[in-house]
Amino acid sequence: MAFGSRLYYDRVQQNDYENYRALLAQALAPTGPTQPLNAKQLLTPGTPVAVLSIPEIGLNTVVLEGTSGQVLEGGPGHLRDTQLPGQIGYSEIFGRRTAYGGPFARLSSLNPGQIFTVTTGQGVSRYRVIDVRRVGDVVPQLNPTTGRLVLATADGPPFAPTGVLRVDADTITPAKPAPTMVVSSSDIGSGELLFGTESVAWVPLVLWGQGLVLAAAGTAWLGSRWGRWQTWTVAVPVLGYFGLGVADQLVRLLPNLM
Repeated sequence: MAFGSRLYYDRVQQNDYENYRALLAQALAPTGPTQPLNAKQLLTPGTPVAVLSIPEIGLNTVVLEGTSGQVLEGGPGHLRDTQLPGQIGYSEIFGRRTAYGGPFARLSSLNPGQIFTVTTGQGVSRYRVIDVRRVGDVVPQLNPTTGRLVLATADGPPFAPTGVLRVDADTITPAKPAPTMVVSSSDIGSGELLFGTESVAWVPLVLWGQGLVLAAAGTAWLGSRWGRWQTWTVAVPVLGYFGLGVADQLVRLLPNLM
């Protein structure tokens, strides 16, 4: 999480940026909660849905569908029961503060009046920051003819969050029409909410942990019979593989905004 997560984030972002550019060029980028070619099928979690660009904090990132901890490892995620960015109504994006590239690490440095853009399958939308707020602050009133985008991340020290920080921004370009919302709050699992954790990760964590223990035992057995350098030449990749598997599942048990 401390050293390897950035590499994972960069790889996912590079692949998704290339894929999303191709979808935009073919007019196949999502414009709602369902598949562009199948209105009866919801978008798969992790599907690229937008590109968020905030020059003031040096951020240019692909936004993915969904807000589970696993999705947010690859980049900021769109809360599925809200409209897509750029559309009329309310849209919300979650992003990590520290781990996996920490794309939202500098949100607190934004100021009212600053401009940023979001690119979707419906075009480029420009937003003006309204406010940066924390728990207990007044929520700005939303004009029903505009689009409101809320960027949310953890507040407080890295890896020790004390609350939620939100940036409210309204469209200054005409808001795009929004399709019928087919995802409701009842469809959002607890792991997709603010500071959500994925309890389902316990099962694969146990399995990966067993694999790591067996690999460690095998390494000890080989070391006593085969020789030090020969053993470690074989064991390091195996132990690293199982160690990364354990670490990946452990991260899913931590709050998704960290």
